[in-house]
Amino acid sequence: MKRFFRTALVAAVAAAATFCANPQQMAKLASMVKTDCTPNPLECVGGQIKATYSIAFPAKYFVPNAYLKVTPQLVYGGVTESGPDFWMQGEKIRDNYTEIPYKTASTVKRDVVFKYKPGMEKAVLQLAVTIYNSSKTKSWEYPLPFKIAEGTICTSMLAQTNGTPFFEKDNYEMETTEQVETQILYDVNKSDVKATRLNSDEVKAFEKFLRDAKKDSKKTVKKGKIIGYASPEGPEDKNNQLSTQRAKSAKAAYDKTISKRADVDMDVTVEEKGEDWEGFKKLVEESDMEDKDLIIRVLSMYSDPVVREREIRNMSQVFKTLNNKVLPQLRRSRIVAEIDKKNWSDDELRQMIETSDDRLTEEALLYAANLYDDAATKASVYNTAVKRFNSQRAINNLAALALQQNKPGEAESWLEKITTKTAGYYNNLGVAAMQKGNADKAAEYFYMAKGENGEVIDQAKDNLASLLIQDGDYDGALDVLEGVDGFNHGLALLLKGKNEDALKVLKKESDPDESYLRAIIAARKGDVTTCENELVKAFEKKFYEERVDNDIEFAALQ
Repeated sequence: MKRFFRTALVAAVAAAATFCANPQQMAKLASMVKTDCTPNPLECVGGQIKATYSIAFPAKYFVPNAYLKVTPQLVYGGVTESGPDFWMQGEKIRDNYTEIPYKTASTVKRDVVFKYKPGMEKAVLQLAVTIYNSSKTKSWEYPLPFKIAEGTICTSMLAQTNGTPFFEKDNYEMETTEQVETQILYDVNKSDVKATRLNSDEVKAFEKFLRDAKKDSKKTVKKGKIIGYASPEGPEDKNNQLSTQRAKSAKAAYDKTISKRADVDMDVTVEEKGEDWEGFKKLVEESDMEDKDLIIRVLSMYSDPVVREREIRNMSQVFKTLNNKVLPQLRRSRIVAEIDKKNWSDDELRQMIETSDDRLTEEALLYAANLYDDAATKASVYNTAVKRFNSQRAINNLAALALQQNKPGEAESWLEKITTKTAGYYNNLGVAAMQKGNADKAAEYFYMAKGENGEVIDQAKDNLASLLIQDGDYDGALDVLEGVDGFNHGLALLLKGKNEDALKVLKKESDPDESYLRAIIAARKGDVTTCENELVKAFEKKFYEERVDNDIEFAALQ
């Protein structure tokens, strides 16, 4: 009899462990309920932490006359934020909540969203559960909340929200090459050089330029060429011979007279061009002749020089004017000298800036601004370019400087002064809107920032991608950034899990931002040495030194 009693008791206890008879017992047997969460760890996408949690109830657990309330809670830094309650009910409850069967196992899923706030990197997502009786007059809480996810990957928040301003480029060259020339004119059908032609003001000015260049420490007379021509009248073969003879006579005159008076030793080559139709067209276009459009039309209609000359001669009055004003200027040889010139060095430019040297050109000022690191000095140099030359590029760069300091209002004030609206102008308007939090307006401007090839410039693409990353549209960001290397491209690839592809576009070894992304990739691969080396470079930016301890990307290495 005693043996039977013990067996019955064991059976009763076992039965109690396999089903619940009342709501209070559901709370006591909370361990029978299984939970899960996707993703785990959590992930911040588009400024939001989204998760899907699931609750699995075994058969004969959820009593028919009970309510169950689930409250998702995100706990971080001593703060608890609660998501919306999720109510469930047993089979005998007449209400509008999710019904859970008693006799069969059941799993329910629910989405929850939290707006990202600093500190959520080390957040814990848990589910607080409360059981109620059918009248909701009594309640029983689960002994402990279900901890379903720990830590939040906030890598997407690295998207550069201040934008990349566009600085217009200068055209300053440290070394330039310039050409100076003179010409010797000839009588019709002649190739001999007259003394009066060698003593013309034009030839003397040419000689003086060469003399002065030789004395100038920044100039070097490099080389020269002599080109002989014939005016396009008469037989072509004869004119070809004439241009050859003129080139030779000009070379002889240069060697004997001009080079001696200029006191230069310059290597000179000799060419002959034959009939000078190109010069003919240029002189006609620059003239005030009444029928010059007709002449130009003849030149475009006929390529045969014989036909051209015949058609022009048929216009007797026109040809008379040409014969008097145009053709004499084409019976010539050109003497061209090529001069290498060194521009002001960086040190010289700094000194000239300090002394407000009025020889500084617009290009020199735009270049010199980049010789300084502090924004105030840069702005001063750009302001000089604005005052002296009304430089549109300098105005844009003043706006870009303001944007670098996160001063969108000041930047817009500068941009209002711009009359030449370039791709850089629209990009900088977009950055200003971006910094003011107007993403839609910013994107509109970025799409307008098109270069001469009709494509959006790289800076605007990068800024557009940043907006898309912030919205969680990583695929859209990658489409925009095709062919554009850099931080945002690497970030978008990393967020898509394409770590090796990300490394290919993160090419700046000394850039702290890109070093931090490379450190994340190394951490994901378990490469501790590379991770630490990249973090050392990233820590040049204090932001990353402060961030790394809370970054779940490095949790496995800590």
